[in-house]
Amino acid sequence: MLLQLLFVLAAIIVGARLGGIGLGVMGGVGLAILTFVFGLQPTAPPIDVMLMIVAVISAASCMQAAGGLDYMVKLAEKLLRRNPSQVTVLSPLVTYFFTFVAGTGHVAYSVLPVIAEVATETKIRPERPLGIAVIASQQAITASPISAATVALLGLLTGFDITLFDIMKITVPATLIGVLAGAFLSKRVGKELMEDPEYLRRLESGMLDTKHVELNDVKNMLHARLSVIIFITATLLIVLFGSIPAMRPSFGDVTLDMPSIIEILMLCAAALILFVSHTDGIKATQGSVFPAGMQAVIAIFGIAWMGDTFINGNIAELTGSIEGIVRQMPWLFGVALFVMSILLYSQAATVRAIVPLGVALGISPMMLIALFPAVNGYFFIPNYPTVVAAINFDRTGTTGIGKWILNHSFMMPGMVATVVSIAVGMLLIQVL
Repeated sequence: MLLQLLFVLAAIIVGARLGGIGLGVMGGVGLAILTFVFGLQPTAPPIDVMLMIVAVISAASCMQAAGGLDYMVKLAEKLLRRNPSQVTVLSPLVTYFFTFVAGTGHVAYSVLPVIAEVATETKIRPERPLGIAVIASQQAITASPISAATVALLGLLTGFDITLFDIMKITVPATLIGVLAGAFLSKRVGKELMEDPEYLRRLESGMLDTKHVELNDVKNMLHARLSVIIFITATLLIVLFGSIPAMRPSFGDVTLDMPSIIEILMLCAAALILFVSHTDGIKATQGSVFPAGMQAVIAIFGIAWMGDTFINGNIAELTGSIEGIVRQMPWLFGVALFVMSILLYSQAATVRAIVPLGVALGISPMMLIALFPAVNGYFFIPNYPTVVAAINFDRTGTTGIGKWILNHSFMMPGMVATVVSIAVGMLLIQVL
């Protein structure tokens, strides 16, 4: 088993270095080694999760193509400019909401330059709002009803009569409190902007200009607003169907499952957006949301399939060696989720690869939900795209990677938000 595990980890590490679809295709290489070399029987690929992500990304991409995302950014800019002194608290709430609605953290790219500019104009150290804003866009993944990670967790826990509302009533308040805790602590990060030596150096050398960030114009405000309304309506319907099983269509003794409902509603939302906004369907594939979502699909395809095969083939040894410890201290499973998320760079892939082991170990489904925010660990190594983007958008140079790599601008807010979210989640499952 140890040799198999080494090959699995090697596939993950090499895939992460390759970037893009590299993680998914290297998962396929790992699966091939497990199958043809070690003789493990492949499990079924995670088709339902992949199709749900495709449907959600289709709708989100259509909303972006119709101008809906640009419209949301315009609203965010107005909010931040009206309250510039509170940019460190408001910025993470904005990126949290964007991700919560869209189901992907990559929508944060659009608002990060606005956050950096508002902070600089207000003479607030941009590192403070940018660091926690990026973390908030990650934490919201584990609260969004349509994110790939939440959908994957729901699929794995359906056998325990867990509904979408059961997950959200824990993760939404837990992650929000975690993000706010990180935001308030971020107010004390680093020196004040006017005392920062790097900012003063850039200012004196003329490296900083006074140009405002140019946001994409919303060409048709009506179409943009309609696309947002349609998308949010579909999301709310998913929450309702997921929270009230009696609302789902029944066919004899069979009730329509949530994966099918999510796929149907999101495909309908995508079609309706294209129809009412007269948007070319090709345009929907050319924005930033579509390629990011497709990369997630391929990552889950390879990594989750490889992970499922490894766990299924070694389930007796895995459960036998750690079952006692995990049952006594179930929070340790959260550490495993955190570490694997650092390697996999994907909350959804982490859920699909590791949570089945938690189920096999007998960890209660509510405890797994409380530990769910632990999959947000990929800020730990500062090379995730949103992290890199935030560093580049900060013209003052206050946001960056430290001398020791891990002492970067996102470490403190990331650790605080994650730990607080898990602690609040564990408290909520006791209360609720």
